Amino acid sequence: MSLPSLANWRNAVEVYRKPQAIAMLFLGFSAGLPLLLIFSSLSLWLREAGVERGAVTYFSWAALAYSFKFVWAPLIDTLPLPGLYTLLGRRRSWLLVAQLLIMTSIIMMGMTDPIDNLPMMALATVLLGLSAASQDIVIDAYRIESAGDKLQAALAAMYIAGYRVGMLASGAGALYLATWFGSDQTYSYQAWRLTYLCMAMLMMIGVMTTLLIKEPAPNQQREPYLHSNFDYLRFVLLFITVTGVFILAFLQLGVADAVKSSLREGLGFNGVLAAFFGQTVQIVVAVALSSITARGLILVHAVNREMVRSTYVDPVVDFFRRYAKLALWILLLVGFYRISDIVLGVISNVFYFDMGYTKEQIASINKVLGLVMALLGGFIGGLLTTRFGIMRMLLTGAILAAATNLLFMLLATLEPNVPMLALVIAADNLCAGLASAAFIAYLSSLTSISFTAVQYAIFSSLMTLFPKVLGGYSGGMVESLGYPGFFLLTALLGVPVIGLILYLMRREATRVDG
Repeated sequence: MSLPSLANWRNAVEVYRKPQAIAMLFLGFSAGLPLLLIFSSLSLWLREAGVERGAVTYFSWAALAYSFKFVWAPLIDTLPLPGLYTLLGRRRSWLLVAQLLIMTSIIMMGMTDPIDNLPMMALATVLLGLSAASQDIVIDAYRIESAGDKLQAALAAMYIAGYRVGMLASGAGALYLATWFGSDQTYSYQAWRLTYLCMAMLMMIGVMTTLLIKEPAPNQQREPYLHSNFDYLRFVLLFITVTGVFILAFLQLGVADAVKSSLREGLGFNGVLAAFFGQTVQIVVAVALSSITARGLILVHAVNREMVRSTYVDPVVDFFRRYAKLALWILLLVGFYRISDIVLGVISNVFYFDMGYTKEQIASINKVLGLVMALLGGFIGGLLTTRFGIMRMLLTGAILAAATNLLFMLLATLEPNVPMLALVIAADNLCAGLASAAFIAYLSSLTSISFTAVQYAIFSSLMTLFPKVLGGYSGGMVESLGYPGFFLLTALLGVPVIGLILYLMRREATRVDG
């Protein structure tokens, strides 16, 4: 190997020692910690407390804030926080407020016994979902603004590593603490209270990081003080009104059921496919009604039109202006890049259980080996993306994501085989970590420095929305196709993604040559 190549590899590894990369490790931990306090850890707490299973699952809806964070990302990107903006800057001030709200929410949950006050627990959980999603918005914007494109893959890898460790702390770590504090064979509110208070204290890692890091250079950001306080108030009221219309339309309209019935009875669609299209149409209708509401309020001057344009319209216009005819193809790639692993991931634990593996085997391999391989995949992905470029590794990640799903096909044909299970989980997590590092770097490269928070929030919401909707019907797909057929389908879903990447690579090469 030539000396220049060795130097390039050395430079690729060296980026992990930069202050921005180290900061992302701790901010990633802060971002990963809240998620399982809404999902698995909270679910187990509520079940131990005797809450009905149906009510327990409703609490997971608090995490929908992650899929719709693009709605209030413009508020975070636009509104300056009085006092804190001058002291900390735009990104750090919002980051600190979000982290303090996360701590407050976790403490509220810890101080509430669900047996005595389930509504208060629900309120605290929703607040945790909103504040955690808001923290994600600011961290994403900070990561993009704090370093150039060449460092984004390394920063993404460090963020993923911290995120996974944060999830481990709030998942397995929280369950271990609850058991250690006394909630083992019988329910103990005191044990869960102490556990959640410990989780709240762990958020101090993120708070201290926020206070120690530097604010991105002011010349990289838009000046937020463009409007009066009254304009900001009207803008917030517009946001609340439009959000309310969307929620009511999505929950109350029976569009999904009507479309599902029409497709099944009139056109003979498969039940799972009809339900997916029905849910998609319901989302589109809710978005359309909320957009009409916003347009009407703007026309009657209920809000400053220029403020709405610069906050919501300009980021979208900027993206389509920069990418022109490629914009729709890029959005398709963003929306479906992770479809193979997300759809499979929804039912993976159920699959392991159905195949005869014990909960202890699933947990130990997933939490230990899976975590190690995911971290390793993230670091390798960041290193290779820095060395060979984003698009090449994006293509590699897409191919590996589809290929590893074929390993699940093989596993489905075997009797319980722990070494094979470990191999499949290791390969799946390694490839997922590699693909995630490349994909986050790709999304970061798509954003304009003038609209980082809004554009990245749109991309990150879009990348999970349709895969999650489709993943909700994965159980029905398994009933119709069986596990081998289902895993083959998830692998085939990755083929159009590979074609999209090849097309965009060819168009980019043509543009550069021209």
